[in-house]
Amino acid sequence: MTSSPASEASSQTVRPIPEFDGVHDIWPRGKRLEAVRSATEAYRRRFIAQGTIKAVKSFDIAAAPYPARYAFQGYNLSVNPMISIINRMFVLQFEGFDGELKTLVWEPTVAAGSAEAPFYSKLQRLAGRFLSDKVFVKYYNDPDTVLPRLGLRNDDVDYVSFDHLHVQDVRMIMGSDQVIPGEKAPREPLFPRGRLLVHRKELGTFESPHPMQWAWYVEGGMDGVPAERLEVFDGDVELGVGVSLLWTPGHTDGNHSLVVNTPDGVWVSSENGMAADSWQPERSRIPGVKQQARFFNREVVLNANTLEDSLDQYDSMVKEKTMASRSARDGRWLQIIPSSECAAWKRQWPVVPTFTHGGLDYGTITTPLRH
Repeated sequence: MTSSPASEASSQTVRPIPEFDGVHDIWPRGKRLEAVRSATEAYRRRFIAQGTIKAVKSFDIAAAPYPARYAFQGYNLSVNPMISIINRMFVLQFEGFDGELKTLVWEPTVAAGSAEAPFYSKLQRLAGRFLSDKVFVKYYNDPDTVLPRLGLRNDDVDYVSFDHLHVQDVRMIMGSDQVIPGEKAPREPLFPRGRLLVHRKELGTFESPHPMQWAWYVEGGMDGVPAERLEVFDGDVELGVGVSLLWTPGHTDGNHSLVVNTPDGVWVSSENGMAADSWQPERSRIPGVKQQARFFNREVVLNANTLEDSLDQYDSMVKEKTMASRSARDGRWLQIIPSSECAAWKRQWPVVPTFTHGGLDYGTITTPLRH
């Protein structure tokens, strides 16, 4: 990253959420969990009262291999050691706090960059290119080709964000003033006007990962990214009417989850879990998940590839499920849609989600008036 300081997220971009002040400092941990739940209930009421987003559309980007033992905290019984997870991108429009229409792109993963994360580069060498690229991987959409199909240009994007920066080469998304090894010129940004909303702790981890974090961060993946393309925030923030980023630490220190209010109620997007089963294991038909969660008296089941702080991640998933509305399609399930979801493919049996929401499609994406 270039040496000039990253810009701080201003009040015109984000607003802190006071309901969550101090909850992460509460001790002992059982009391912290209840404080998180209570604060979320209070914020949810205010969030809903503010109104709904203008539009949101989701697009599947790519399926990637993932160890089955990670997907549901090792609770699931697996025939196959590997499953596939589908990375999902969202395009959202909402009214900002300045009264103007804003466009946010959430999770625009560039598959070529993700392949350079140590975990996936090592996996490819061990499994071979055929298994890695033909069996477990499937490509659906490139992030830079989605917006034209919605009537937008890539420079219509105001903000870009990810729930965390695992397997992201930020240079390929936000641009770099340095040449990426193997390329001939500095990378241009996918979204020329877009600024990356990133939690301060996530940015710090990328700059100096611990050995327990190393396998999932692309080495040099922020080298040369202009600091003025970053907007750094702390804690929980709201971006505008019907859109918030809730700090959900545990999977990573700076993990945050997308929350949107729609005509069907509140949706949450997160990679803390791999399927609807993760937040409601009592309804899971994946062998072992319901039984193990009941044995340990746990109301959520973690996506457990890192376990940087499993207690924080548990609390964060409770925060997410407390925030979410019931599904308009099937009221037994909460409206939590994984940003990377366990694929419902027969070859992964019996590790197949009990319920999937599909994508999100609300409202009409419009061209900003400034263009």
